[in-house]
Amino acid sequence: MSEPADIRELAGLSQADAAQRLREHGYNELPSTETRTIWAIALDVVREPMFLLLVACGVIYLFLGDIEEALMLLGFVFVVMGITLYQERKTERALEALRDLSSPRALVIRDGQEQRIAGREVVPGDLLVVREGDRVPADGLLLISQNLLVDESLLTGESVSVRKTAAPNAEPKMGRPGGDDLPYIYSSTLIVHGHGVARVLGTGVNTEIGKIGKALQTVEPEETLLQKETGQLVRKMAMVGLSACALIIVVYGLTRGNWLEGFLAGITLAMATLPEEFPVVLTIFLALGAWRISQNNVLTRRVPAIETLGSATVLCVDKTGTLTQNRMTVCKLFAHDQFYDIPAVSRETMPETFHELVEFSILASQKDPFDPMEKAIRLLGDQYLAQTEHLHDDWTLIHAYPLSKELLALSHVWQSPDGVEFEIAAKGSPEAIANLCHFDTTQTQELARAINRMANEGLRVLGVAKSRFEKTSDLPAEQHDFPFEFLGLIALADPIRQTVPQAVQECYTAGIRVVMITGDYPGTAQNIAQQIGLTPSDQFITGPELERMSEEELRQRIKHVNIFARVVPEQKLQIVNAFKANGEVVAMTGDGVNDAPALKAAHIGIAMGERGTDVAREAAALVLLEDDFSSIVQAVKLGRRIFDNIKKAIAYILAIHVPIAGISLIPVLLKWPLVLLPVHIVFLELIIDPACSVVFEAESEEANVMKRPPRGPKESLLNWNMIGLSLLQGVSVLVIILAVFGITRMIGHGDADARALTFTTLIVANLGLILTNRSWSQTIAQTLRTPNKALWWVIGGTAFFLAIVLYHPFFQALFQFDMLHPIDLVICVAAGSVSVLWFEALKLMKAKR
Repeated sequence: MSEPADIRELAGLSQADAAQRLREHGYNELPSTETRTIWAIALDVVREPMFLLLVACGVIYLFLGDIEEALMLLGFVFVVMGITLYQERKTERALEALRDLSSPRALVIRDGQEQRIAGREVVPGDLLVVREGDRVPADGLLLISQNLLVDESLLTGESVSVRKTAAPNAEPKMGRPGGDDLPYIYSSTLIVHGHGVARVLGTGVNTEIGKIGKALQTVEPEETLLQKETGQLVRKMAMVGLSACALIIVVYGLTRGNWLEGFLAGITLAMATLPEEFPVVLTIFLALGAWRISQNNVLTRRVPAIETLGSATVLCVDKTGTLTQNRMTVCKLFAHDQFYDIPAVSRETMPETFHELVEFSILASQKDPFDPMEKAIRLLGDQYLAQTEHLHDDWTLIHAYPLSKELLALSHVWQSPDGVEFEIAAKGSPEAIANLCHFDTTQTQELARAINRMANEGLRVLGVAKSRFEKTSDLPAEQHDFPFEFLGLIALADPIRQTVPQAVQECYTAGIRVVMITGDYPGTAQNIAQQIGLTPSDQFITGPELERMSEEELRQRIKHVNIFARVVPEQKLQIVNAFKANGEVVAMTGDGVNDAPALKAAHIGIAMGERGTDVAREAAALVLLEDDFSSIVQAVKLGRRIFDNIKKAIAYILAIHVPIAGISLIPVLLKWPLVLLPVHIVFLELIIDPACSVVFEAESEEANVMKRPPRGPKESLLNWNMIGLSLLQGVSVLVIILAVFGITRMIGHGDADARALTFTTLIVANLGLILTNRSWSQTIAQTLRTPNKALWWVIGGTAFFLAIVLYHPFFQALFQFDMLHPIDLVICVAAGSVSVLWFEALKLMKAKR
């Protein structure tokens, strides 16, 4: 086999072959110990305090000889375990799906077409395309190598990148890493320069990194600010609950002489005060929140980013592909001091003056282009030059001078079929083309005027030049050695995405600045800014200006400027640090290797999933699966929604634990009969657990979620205002249910009747707390119009099971209830509803203000 001259000569595996090999060899991944089995989750549930308290209660009832109560409680143990297992598995499945999404992407050739697939789906025999910034997904033998340098320090410890050479005829067997000019690339190493094509020889455990037993790096779960806050609250409430539990046992034992029942009363209080739902809420909300964000084409690689999203004050975004469609169209030409506007629809004949310009711009592009600008140029030629002699599909490309950092231009050397003509076509930035053509000061100034006219219309400008050489001479080493002749300028437009103007306005309404960073000219950037509604559009800072500024000067200028033009990727870090120094919470987009420092430095680094490099994705907290600015805005909205819903759930948990703890403690202190027994607490938990973890998680965002300023980065979740209102809700419910219990006994009803009335009122009040905490700005009547399927399952299930325990003789005896009459139910519903009405009135007063 000879080395292919072009990547298009490679066909790769068929989809059927790839699927068969995937079945034979398995996924391209190392064995992971991260996934928790159902048994591991069950073991964690068994260790839960609530589980242990239920078992203790069941054992005590056995000692007391109350077999039915004991069996019921131990039966509830399995119900609680089942609910917890369901919630945990739901979380695990969300995390597994996120892990699949976040696996490195790979570009392979299958059925003759380049396809981007998950790295774990690469199979032996695949043709792997690697480019600068890519993380290599598998071990392979290079078939094509263009200036390929690879960082293999992960395997060899060598800090210097190694040079690679293609060996298409080599034996298909992997060699060991280390040293220059070897034809092998290895899984998890990094392409730092150039590009190439390799045939995959090893995947998964059969790669070099698999053989030496190294595991792929995984993102370790971080303890977020939310987790720290709620952890402290849980510890404090647990201490209070245990102290109260000990007090109840002692008081009950001393005053009533029954220590076993005292233990039951104490354990009941401990169950009532233990807020074991907090960790459940955080785990489920953050995991499912990350999954919801991924449904909007944004992958969360680091969970703390979900918290930070609600605090973002500045969104720094690339122009190309994020604000625009990254789909270029040639709009204007400049040649021989004349401009020509390309008609949008008409196929009129192009003036001969511009034919040579288009001809050489095509010759300076790929024959089968992938780049959007080259596609647009090729389309222009097909439209206007198809019937002329200016298209040369039969010419042979004999050499290409690549674009470099030193010279932003490339040249193609072509040979005609008769072997007589050797033409060179050059294309690149107008400054680089002027440099190749050795323009003097006057020519440079004239060219600058033409460039500015086009750039001010929001167009991207390329220069084109031509040259030729004699067959007898050798090709020079550099493009500069050719005597180039300037042909003209080609201006292209990249239309904005239709969703962007509305998303920008949404950001402004939400108190978020939008900052555009681009490598294009200021005029182009300003034109795009005007189209999308970015303000102010009359002020900008260019890359060269940025380079000359001091840190203090940049910090001052950056307060009022939202457009950065002619910026190189390395300067993004400078921009991020300046915003951070001004106290802003910064989200930054990026796609290249050089963007990684800025992405890591930003509070929220956002990598481009479609055109981004693996290095950028690894440095980022979020990855856009579609490079669209509106996806970022949706992520911010979802981040605010998730944070709001966590606050609602925690407010509800705090509120409902007050009456449960109070009605468990106060009757003991006042020598009343016990109102709540362990079985009642378990029944309440069967409502509370799904309510706080499923109902509130599924809540839609508040109507004003994007009409309020960003949350302060240091703003505590559990501020005193929230805690105070939650406790007040709980106290109001406690007062109502104590009143129901006290009045019922005063008017001569028995303990079982009073207990049934009080418990039913508590259940109604609990549902009222769920409904009122769905929103702290809208009333229950308003929120009922917002769909939430989980809410109706909880309400319906609660009503169904409450009816069973109130009216089925077995459960009446178990719960120690008397049967309630219709008028009793009306009283319970009225009393339970009254307990939350004051909070509804508070919402109305706030809305009027």
